[in-house]
Amino acid sequence: MKKIIFTPRARDDVRRIDRETAMRILKALDRFARSGEGDVKRLRDVEPPEARLRVGDYRVRFTEEPQGTLNIHSVLHRSEAYR
Repeated sequence: MKKIIFTPRARDDVRRIDRETAMRILKALDRFARSGEGDVKRLRDVEPPEARLRVGDYRVRFTEEPQGTLNIHSVLHRSEAYR
């Protein structure tokens, strides 16, 4: 299993989301960390390289370290995720 680390901004993002949706997002992150399953895409033209995990209308932007750590940068609604 990969280790998940939230930045302070990502923690704040999750706290702003309603509880039911936040739990769905956290479960999807856990599933991705354990098995690699999920709707993940690498983002183009972003430095350093990032990926996004799609969970309903929300997008989790993260980087994956070689040692297996997921650094979560933001958790935003799709209308705000790519600005």
